[in-house]
Amino acid sequence: MGADPGHRRPGCRRPRRGGPDPHLLLMTAMTDLLIKGATVLDGAGAPGFAADVLVEGGRITSIGSDLSATAQVIDAAGLVLCPGFIDMHAHSDLQLLANPDHTAKVSQGVTLEVLGQDGLSFAPIDDPTRATVRRQIAGWNGEPDDFDFSWDSVAGYLDRLDQGIACNAAYLVPQGTLRMMVVGTANRPATPSELAEMKRLLAEGLEQGAAGMSSGLTYTPGMFADTAELVELCRVVARYGGYYGPHQRSYGKGALEAYGEMIEVARQAGCALHLTHAVMNFEPNRGRGVDLLAMIDQGLADGVDITIDTYPYLPGATTLAAILPNWTAEGGPDALLARLADPADRERISYELEQVGTDGCHGCVTDWNTIEIAGVKNETLSGAVGNTVAAIAAGIEKPPAEVFFDLLIRDNLATTILQHVGHEENVQAIMKHPTHTGGSDAILVGGKPHPRAWGTFPRYLAHYVRELGVLELADCIHHLTGRPAKRLRLTERGLVRAGYHADLVLFDPDGVRDAATFDNPRQQAEGIPWVLVGGVPVIADGRRTDALPGRAIRRTEPAAGPRTDVPREETE
Repeated sequence: MGADPGHRRPGCRRPRRGGPDPHLLLMTAMTDLLIKGATVLDGAGAPGFAADVLVEGGRITSIGSDLSATAQVIDAAGLVLCPGFIDMHAHSDLQLLANPDHTAKVSQGVTLEVLGQDGLSFAPIDDPTRATVRRQIAGWNGEPDDFDFSWDSVAGYLDRLDQGIACNAAYLVPQGTLRMMVVGTANRPATPSELAEMKRLLAEGLEQGAAGMSSGLTYTPGMFADTAELVELCRVVARYGGYYGPHQRSYGKGALEAYGEMIEVARQAGCALHLTHAVMNFEPNRGRGVDLLAMIDQGLADGVDITIDTYPYLPGATTLAAILPNWTAEGGPDALLARLADPADRERISYELEQVGTDGCHGCVTDWNTIEIAGVKNETLSGAVGNTVAAIAAGIEKPPAEVFFDLLIRDNLATTILQHVGHEENVQAIMKHPTHTGGSDAILVGGKPHPRAWGTFPRYLAHYVRELGVLELADCIHHLTGRPAKRLRLTERGLVRAGYHADLVLFDPDGVRDAATFDNPRQQAEGIPWVLVGGVPVIADGRRTDALPGRAIRRTEPAAGPRTDVPREETE
C-alpha cells in the first residue's frame, strides 16, 4: 500500500534552510541524516540545549556538538528539535487505512496516534457487528468506497496498519464493540457467561498487542454496562499492564459524578486510568475545572494511576445522534430510526431535549444555537453544513427539533456536529495539570470538521505557549511527547535519546502556528518544516513526502498481575 518512495510529488521544491532536496530523501526507504545546530527539547521537560543529532537506521545514534558523518544534512539553525507528538485520542481508525497519506496529522508533527477510542471500533469484530458499527460511527470514520474489511481480530487490524501508514498507531480494545458482539444492543446486565466471553475477547486483544481498553459510556451499547461490569473488564486490562481510556457517562451536569465513577472503577480493578478529553463543559461546569483537578489529585494520593488528555479548543465535536436520550438507541440504528419517525416518540424526545435535559446531551437542556452541523453523508444536505440547528430552523420556519429529526433520518444518522459548550478558564486550568497529555479527538471526515484535526498540536505551541504563556515550551513538549509515551509504557519512544526510535519534529518556535480555523479547517500548520517517523521524512521542507514508514505499535506481554513492571515495546 502506498506510492513508490522514489516518486517525486508535484510541487516538491528545494528546501529553504539549506537542507537536502526532499526528493533525494525519498530515494531509499531509510536515509541516514545529520540534523545540525538544533535547539533540542528532549521530551522530559528539561531546558533546551544546542546540539547536533545523528539518525542512522531509523534510530538516534548520537547527540553532541559538531558531529560529522556520511549522512545527508538538515540545517536546523533557529529550529527546535523534539520528539514526535503523540495523539492520545484519535479517530483515524479507517481513514488511516483508506487515506494513508494522513497529511492532517503528520503535518502538525504527530508521529503516533492511539486508535480504538470511545468504545467503538473495528477489532475484534464479527460480520453482523461490523455492519452495525459502520453505520453507527460513519460520522467519525466515513464509509470509504469498496473498503476491504479483511480482518476480524486485533492482530489482523494491526497487520493491516503494518502494510503502510504515515505515522505509527497504537490501539485500544473497544468495550462497546465487545458488548455488541456478545450481548447485542439490549439495555440489560450481561449474564455471567456473557461477561466471561467479553473478558476472553478482551484478553485475546491485549495479547495480540492492544495497549488497553476504551469505553463510550454515552454510546450504544457501551452505556448499558454498569460499574461492576466495567470493573471486571478492567481487571483483565490490569493483568496485562494496559490502561483504561473511558469516554465517561457525562461531561455536563453529571460530569464530576461520572469522573468519580471512572476513578472508582480503576481503584477497584487496580487498573491504570487515562481520562480522555477530560473537559468540564456546558453551563453547569463554568469555572469548575479546578474541582475536577482536585478529584484527580485525591485519586493520585490514594494510589490510583491517573493521566488525562485534552484538546486546546472550546467547542467539542460528535455525531448529531449522540445528543439523543440514551433510551432511543436501544436495539441499534434501525430501531432508533423507527423511533425518530414515530410521532409519539418524537414528542417525548423533543420534551426531554428542550425541557428536561437528556443523558445524551450530558444532562443539559439542548441549546440549538450551540449545535453547528459539521458534516453530512447525504450530499443533498450539504447546505446545512456550517449552520446551527437554530439558524436552519429559523430560515425555513420550522421548530428546531423537527429540523433535528429530519437531518438524522435523511442522513441515516451520519451527521456530525460542533458543539459550542466549552469554557476557556477550564481548558487552561486542566492543561496545566502534571498528568496532562494532548489528544486531538479529531474527526477527519465531513464538510466542515473541527479544526483540531489539522491544528491541535501547533495550537498548543502557538496559542497556549507563545501567545498566552499558559505553559512553558519545554513543559508543553513534555506533555505532548514523553508523558504520553510513559502512559503507553513505550521504552524507546517519546524522548530524544541515543538508541531511541527517530520519531522527531523540527519546528520554528517563533513561527509555528495552527492555520486551521472553524471557517477553513483543512489548513496545514505553519512553521513545522520537518517530521520524521522512524528516521524517514514524512514532512520535508514543509511538504508531505510519499513515505509511509508508520506501523502498528504492539505491546506483547504475558498476563500477570497486578503489574508494577514496564512492558517492553515490540521491536521491528
